Amino acid sequence: MGQNNFAARAGRWSAAHRKAAVLGWLAFVVVAYAAGGAAGTVTLKTQDRGNGQSRAADQLLARQFPRTRAGEMVLIQRPRGRLAGIGYRAAVADLVARLSRIPAVTALKSPLQPGNAGQMSADGSSALLTFQIAGDPDTAKDRVGPALAATAAVQQAHPSVFIGEFGDGSANKAISARIAEDFHRAELTSLPVTLLILVVAFGALVAAGIPLLLGMTAVAAALGLTALVSHVLRVDESISSVILLIGLAVGVDYSLFYLRREREERARGRTAADALQTAAATSGRAVLVSGLTVMTAMAGMFLMGSRTFASFGVGTVLVVAIAIVGSLSVLPAVLSKLGDRVDRGRIPFLHPRRRVGGESRFWSALVGGVLRRPVLCGAAAVSLLVALAIPAFSLHTVDSGVQGLPRDLQVMKVYARVEKAFPGGSLPAVVVVSARDVTRPQVNAGIAALKRAALATGRMGEPINVEASASKRAARVEIPLAGKGTDATSNRALEQLRHEVIPASIGRVPGVTVRTTGMTAESKDFNDSMKAHAPIVFAFVLGLAFVLLLVTFRSIVIPIKAIILNLLSVGAAYGVLVLVFQQGHLESLLGFTSIGGVTDWLPLFLFVILFGLSMDYHVLILSRMREAHDSGMSTQDAVATGIKATAGVVTSAAIVMVAVFAIFSTLGMIDFKMMGVGLAAAVLIDATVVRAVLLPAAMTLLGDWNWYLPRWLQWLPRMSREAAAVAEPAPLPEAERRVPSTV
Repeated sequence: MGQNNFAARAGRWSAAHRKAAVLGWLAFVVVAYAAGGAAGTVTLKTQDRGNGQSRAADQLLARQFPRTRAGEMVLIQRPRGRLAGIGYRAAVADLVARLSRIPAVTALKSPLQPGNAGQMSADGSSALLTFQIAGDPDTAKDRVGPALAATAAVQQAHPSVFIGEFGDGSANKAISARIAEDFHRAELTSLPVTLLILVVAFGALVAAGIPLLLGMTAVAAALGLTALVSHVLRVDESISSVILLIGLAVGVDYSLFYLRREREERARGRTAADALQTAAATSGRAVLVSGLTVMTAMAGMFLMGSRTFASFGVGTVLVVAIAIVGSLSVLPAVLSKLGDRVDRGRIPFLHPRRRVGGESRFWSALVGGVLRRPVLCGAAAVSLLVALAIPAFSLHTVDSGVQGLPRDLQVMKVYARVEKAFPGGSLPAVVVVSARDVTRPQVNAGIAALKRAALATGRMGEPINVEASASKRAARVEIPLAGKGTDATSNRALEQLRHEVIPASIGRVPGVTVRTTGMTAESKDFNDSMKAHAPIVFAFVLGLAFVLLLVTFRSIVIPIKAIILNLLSVGAAYGVLVLVFQQGHLESLLGFTSIGGVTDWLPLFLFVILFGLSMDYHVLILSRMREAHDSGMSTQDAVATGIKATAGVVTSAAIVMVAVFAIFSTLGMIDFKMMGVGLAAAVLIDATVVRAVLLPAAMTLLGDWNWYLPRWLQWLPRMSREAAAVAEPAPLPEAERRVPSTV
């Protein structure tokens, strides 16, 4: 057939060795998943997740305070008036008695004990009983249950006062339970929704099940391999959700591309073997190029300066690579075995009759209109995208922190009460002082000066707690900051603490090193790191994508245009995020309260994900255009052929992605809402405005300049004319054109 690219050779081998391909794939998936499950996943430690000064402080704390425990606090509060009398004392005594009997509870401090005046609020209506959960603070949520039960029992026994618990363990327990519940619901919803869309797209149950099975097996194998890799490079605990999100999207996409082309060639009258070979040489090649582009984009996460994103990079690169391998190996084997039986399980009334190539009347009419008026349509599309992107120039990133957590959680209701009674006390800044001996008088005097200077600012308050390590080489000073922990008020207080209070007090002591951590500091340092690494990530992803598209399409114009169009899609998605979440539109519909910005990790993450996913469509469409052009068509005819031939599969793939991503917008955490809305909006914009209007308009206006390649790059390999001729056979007679089509 004259087609001997890698994808074509892989397809031929798989079709000739069906049993080996299918059994080999199943064995790989089972072994990878089982090995990963047996080895377990090693997640990042808390002290390794941050950036900058706060990360250094967290790591020092982990070394010098190896027995650091998760802190918990119980709020005792009278709705009106001061806490006093027998009822209050009885409640505290009951709390102390019950908590003291729990093995995991240690370092219990009662507000009734002498020297604990800082645990009483200024108006006398609230008091804090504090304690710690013994053991690893990262797993305290697994041991905090008895303490929560004891607190609830005391509340029931003493209804005259409010009693509620908040802390590291209790908050993580409640939040983890909510996240697990949300993701479980999202996973259960996404699979049937995806299957339903595929059934509607293909009109047959067997054909619809193949993409879903490939996507799920790719996800399973990637989860197992990621677990194994985590023993070398620790991963974030939410890596499985990211793998599911990306793996399902690309796995379904690649199967759609391949299966759609194979069905199209069969509809043209080709034999089953020839149809499969053509699909392998064309769509298989497009899948390979698209997958490599997606992996290039995902690899940008290794350059974000964050171990969390590096772990996301591992998971996403693995799942995309596995999806590519599955598409080029087991998929041709399955299609070769099934043949025309892939259309079994047809659903009545879901099989419209279309022209060969799956050209729907709607897309044919739309593309025809764009090609007739490219200037007008292109200008309208650009105007819409620019209008959506304009709000992105005011994008403000914030750490959602506790503000982004579901407010209906009981632990968050307690947190709100604690913050009101003890501003900044629940999430204090932690000043880490290190020296040869932090107990010597000079260092003690410096810490005392630090406390006085902090209180004098009016932005920091009581209670200020000081603790020295057993080695006497470090001390931790907890200083409550004004504000909500990650808002502008808290950030100003942190800046004053770092740049004024510390240098004027403990910073003057010779031989002392001071670092600051805590939620506010971690948020600030992470935000600064994202901004510093953004240019590197953009340059890496765009540069490698340019080279890959240049080599693939032998044109210097194609990659430049592709990058510009993708950046327009990303900019429009950023604008939607600003309109919805920063400015607070659609709050009631989506069920959230604006935190005044976009969560700080999302912009770079969205860029990498969106750039990769949108290139799927771009490479598929451009591949068909290039085939048509190389077979002798004019640029305008090639553009029309490429867009119309791929409109169905792009639409189906986009609907799947939008539906899956939209499910995430229903979750309780505002970070996941933002991610779901941003991804869904970008894919929808990209598959409609960009691919169906702006791309054909731009390529029509550029004409033969689309394929321009400088002389000094003429050495790049080209697709043979013979291959192009086989990929685009002569049109069938008019009487044979109208045949049943799948997508």
